Amino acid sequence: MVKILVNDGIHPDGQTLLEEAGYHLDIRHIPQSELPKELPNYDVILVRSATKVRKDLIDLCPNLKIIGRGGVGIDNIDADYARSKGIEVITTPAASSQSVAELAFAHMFSLSRSLHLANRTMPTKGDTEFKKLKEAYSDGFQMRGKTLGIIGFGRIGQEAARIGIALGMKVMPVDVMIDEADIAIAIPDSDNVRLSVRMRTYDLDEVLPKADFITLHVPFGGGSPIIGADELAKMKDGAILINTSRGGVVDEEAMLAALDSGKLGGAGLDVFDFEPSPRPEILQHPKISMTPHIGASTQEAQSLISLELADKILAFFGDDK
Repeated sequence: MVKILVNDGIHPDGQTLLEEAGYHLDIRHIPQSELPKELPNYDVILVRSATKVRKDLIDLCPNLKIIGRGGVGIDNIDADYARSKGIEVITTPAASSQSVAELAFAHMFSLSRSLHLANRTMPTKGDTEFKKLKEAYSDGFQMRGKTLGIIGFGRIGQEAARIGIALGMKVMPVDVMIDEADIAIAIPDSDNVRLSVRMRTYDLDEVLPKADFITLHVPFGGGSPIIGADELAKMKDGAILINTSRGGVVDEEAMLAALDSGKLGGAGLDVFDFEPSPRPEILQHPKISMTPHIGASTQEAQSLISLELADKILAFFGDDK
């Protein structure tokens, strides 16, 4: 029987699918320090971002056949080394695209209407300084007609494009691997309407000075930030920067300097350099809308993630369970 350690949790839909297929799932969380002793007893480990599966741990697990990551990023897994040892490394790139794209727009809406500030101050000052707060937060702007730069035009970037098009934004995608893509626009409850928009991609230097919003949807395995001081200097004055991809994609110190100088109008962050302890100056900054790395944390996305993992595990083992 295939034994699966689900160390960072799994949605019941995926758990049920695997158990009904005859697999044994252990859904208790084993602390990182105890994994060298426990993991050799399993054929599969499923993780999210909390558990790390590094070379030294892999070497202790000769029976390990699959490392599954509920999500896209694999910076907590020594994936190349695992594959060199014949271990399958699986992720769920298709499952959470909609949820991450929607969160990016939640930050855009929040910053465009100062919702992040109003939600902080209304509970403490709403009953005594209502008119003052109303005046302070009455200089928002609509997103229709604004230019949206999307850096990374894979699944999530294309979902962001769909939302931007629906809002009436001018969408300018950037991707070094994709020249153009067909963006299908779904019309709910309509059998006779099919819309598809063919979009070409742009160079980053062409998008930076034109975009009112820039949202990042790129993989990142380390190295230099994609948005650093030079890129920020090229951006349109007052633009808003959104990062729901990975910490390190944006140079946080350069971003803070741009926010303080007024070069950036705001930033929306779901990911940080020093998770789970982001910089205090970021947490306290009035121009930053922030969430604690919840891009894929919707009920729908978690169900889809668990089912995608389950399908890939079932396909790998076939009838040999």
